[in-house]
Amino acid sequence: MGRASAYYHTPGNEILGGTIKHNEKVITIDDLLISPVFIAEIDEAKNHYDVRGHYSTEVGRVLAQTWDKHALQVGVLAARTTTGNIAGESPAGSVITEAVASDFDDPDKLAAAFFAAAQKMDEKNIPEADRVAYLNPARYYTLVQSDKVINRDFSAGNGDFAKGKVFECAGIEIVKTNNLPSTNVTASTVAGGSSDGYVGNFTKTAGLIMHKSAIGTVQLMDLATRMDYDPRRLGTQVVSKYAVGHGVLRPEAAIELAAF
Repeated sequence: MGRASAYYHTPGNEILGGTIKHNEKVITIDDLLISPVFIAEIDEAKNHYDVRGHYSTEVGRVLAQTWDKHALQVGVLAARTTTGNIAGESPAGSVITEAVASDFDDPDKLAAAFFAAAQKMDEKNIPEADRVAYLNPARYYTLVQSDKVINRDFSAGNGDFAKGKVFECAGIEIVKTNNLPSTNVTASTVAGGSSDGYVGNFTKTAGLIMHKSAIGTVQLMDLATRMDYDPRRLGTQVVSKYAVGHGVLRPEAAIELAAF
């Protein structure tokens, strides 16, 4: 949805209802994503420990990781979107690039990029709440080493150098993740999923900052795991599955940090 408008009323004039622009974004649901494991009855009998609980955790975890990867890929693509979804009202996404190579390997310069991102979001009227940054472990720990970000004189209680923790910078929550895209993702990489919604060259992606309104997820089937004994193969089939799709909603709410 777009924004409302306001005007000064002339006494005696009839007040008519205004309009707010709308637009529709279609998000395609991907094919059913599954993670199966087969446990042979004879192997389970020989084991002196239980594997079902661990296997169930692992098949569910790999699907959760895939969800995160696709969502972050869409977030970066949102930042690269050059037109908003509501003509005349919705701005494009933003990309902040290093001034010189390896700037984002410098903790203070990386922190400065966060403030530049916060400024861009403020200028686009993105709410201050629910802004989140996603960094890989290398750049997360780079930011921990910024004296200003976790120094008690600048930001008391914002992190701990000894424990390697930092919570936020420029009012943006920071999440450490291995799921930030860093390779050239082609259609074959996401076979069975959206043919173009996750595809892009992410080799220069150094970080992603976005508000929760930047992307949307539609869910047809929630994550579920089941076990069934198969007498034809004398074993138990463990299958975890879900059917979801991700897409760009408000590109102005996403910012990519791009390295050289």
